[in-house]
Amino acid sequence: MTVPFHYDSQIRRFLLQFTRMFSHFQVEYGRSDDGSEAAYRTVPIKYGDVSRQAQTVQHNNSANVFPSAPALSFYINSLDYKRDRVQEPQFVDKKHVRQREYNTTSQTYDTTQGNAFTVERFMPAPYDLGITLDVWSSNTTQKLQILEQILPLFNPSFEIQSTDNYLDWTSLSVVELNNTTWKTKAIPAGLDDSLDVSSLNFTIPIWLSSPAKVMKGGVVHKIIASIYDDDGTHIDAISNDDLLLGTRSKITPHGYQILLINNQLQILEESTIEDPKNNSFNNLTAQSSSLLWNAVLHDYPDFENGISQIRLENPDTGANIVGTATQHPTDDRYMLYSIDTDTLPQNSMDPVDAVVNPLSSGPGITVGNVAFPNAIAGQRYLLTESIGDSSNTSTASAWAGSTNTQLIANTNDVIEYDGNKWFVAFDSSTIDDVAYITNLTTNLQYKWTGLQWLRSVEGIYRGGDWAIVL
Repeated sequence: MTVPFHYDSQIRRFLLQFTRMFSHFQVEYGRSDDGSEAAYRTVPIKYGDVSRQAQTVQHNNSANVFPSAPALSFYINSLDYKRDRVQEPQFVDKKHVRQREYNTTSQTYDTTQGNAFTVERFMPAPYDLGITLDVWSSNTTQKLQILEQILPLFNPSFEIQSTDNYLDWTSLSVVELNNTTWKTKAIPAGLDDSLDVSSLNFTIPIWLSSPAKVMKGGVVHKIIASIYDDDGTHIDAISNDDLLLGTRSKITPHGYQILLINNQLQILEESTIEDPKNNSFNNLTAQSSSLLWNAVLHDYPDFENGISQIRLENPDTGANIVGTATQHPTDDRYMLYSIDTDTLPQNSMDPVDAVVNPLSSGPGITVGNVAFPNAIAGQRYLLTESIGDSSNTSTASAWAGSTNTQLIANTNDVIEYDGNKWFVAFDSSTIDDVAYITNLTTNLQYKWTGLQWLRSVEGIYRGGDWAIVL
């Protein structure tokens, strides 16, 4: 069996990181030219084994050069297999990676998906890498300066990273200081003791990996399984292949749609039913349909009343409106729906006390069985009709306030009482931005579209815009 050559510089990368750890230490080296301050010299560091150290550091590859200090040199003194860190040797970890498409023209990454890969990583082998660092100095003061900068860093260890590759699970390690030798005569050999050498022994737990297996996969562009887009046409769903990152295929069984009315959900067959949210001030009406929830839930035996959820996708924000569902006790066409109010769109205005027709009702007036309280500061109402006219000086007594001030407001305006008079707090003729408000009387939330008020969450949710969560 022929084993292909593989070399990934794994140990070398840890040595390079070890070199960088000790690359910027300095010692005081005399005074500046004018003598006003101390001068500093960076201590160089080199790699070499015992024989190469003496030759490279002390003689600089020449017999005619005097020894140079201060300096640092290091070499590998051991590489031991560690049985206590052995994990499942046959384990294979799979990672699925998707790239973003690179635009060579603009030299930027697009929002569309590029290549897809599957990376199989094999369990690496554990080793302890032993390194000896020699501190070369010409006097005790230099030695103390260098050691005092190095030793406090290892309390108890120093973390290093050999690569910044997201898929490299062996890149992180720690450098541990085991022991120090204050002075050694092993290096340099001979009788010359002009240089003082201290040795520090380090251990680095590392992992050595076999080559990973990288497989390039195809890209699934679209899955069509009784799914239709917002327009209800499967042809557009297939051809609209934007494949934006984060785009999700929304699956609704059988393409059914639901209608939310007054905390009740009606299940409807896929059809061209118009969204009934055309006038928020009138109650929505149920659609004529013989489809029953019991037939739908037959495919979901794990559905539990009051526990299972139905999630609706807010057409404005894309966020989920979440509520628990319970089968209607008497009419299987409907599902009782209890909305989690925290998932509703956040109100952008203070709530109103009621939605009123100012021409037929007002503070202190009883309409049918509804009695409106007398005006107090802070009361707010949403108007369904206009009231007042700048060319007509007469004042509606119900809205005159204590100062008998004429109220002029338009349909869809929100008015408020300041304790003396009514004024327009929300002028619908000047506001184009989307706004949300809650009616405290009915606890219904309304949305201002820029043209009219609509019930914010009630209406049709077509296939793909809702889901059952068991």
